[in-house]
Amino acid sequence: MSSSRRGLLFIVSAPSGTGKTTLVERLVQVVPNLKMSRSYTSRPARAGEQDGVDYNFISRDRFDAMARDGAFLEWAAVFGHCYGTSAADTDALLAAGHDVVLVIDVQGARQVRSRGIETVGIFVLPPSAEILEQRLRGRSKDSEDQIRRRLDVACREVHEFSQYEYLVINDDLESAVGRMAAIVEAERARVKVMRRDAEEIIETFNVPGSRAQASGKV
Repeated sequence: MSSSRRGLLFIVSAPSGTGKTTLVERLVQVVPNLKMSRSYTSRPARAGEQDGVDYNFISRDRFDAMARDGAFLEWAAVFGHCYGTSAADTDALLAAGHDVVLVIDVQGARQVRSRGIETVGIFVLPPSAEILEQRLRGRSKDSEDQIRRRLDVACREVHEFSQYEYLVINDDLESAVGRMAAIVEAERARVKVMRRDAEEIIETFNVPGSRAQASGKV
């Protein structure tokens, strides 16, 4: 069967601290042929982060130049730093037949949709505002002011869930990953995605002398 289909583009968005990056990192480990897009960012690497693995870390000047040149599929300034998705990198993966997940915020998702690009959106919610705050404080890497800012932004972002095709509540990591994997597999099974494979199979029923024709079951 054909393996030359263009990949599907998934978008995963969630308020900061919901665990979307951890979810997607686990998702691409358990779902074959699914790639997580690696963003470009102007922020410095945190302890343990690696350039070219966690992000493509670049200077603010280079980021601004890429934005001016239209190199980003989407980009945004978030909490004082810039993040962007390379249009060329994403297209190369899709053209090679890989399904790709963009882990981006709601404004980035709006930018991608405004380009008329076909996407499958998954919005991730925490079980509650209280649990989200506990997770943000448990990360122990943000100041009190930063935590309050993230919670304020989350209060606005949660209302964007209806702009997405799917909703996943991250109440338990493995359960949430399982639901996301089911979404990916369901989208891969759509007729519009599987049409070429289906037509190749159907063509075998039209071969002269095939068992189906010989038995009259055509």
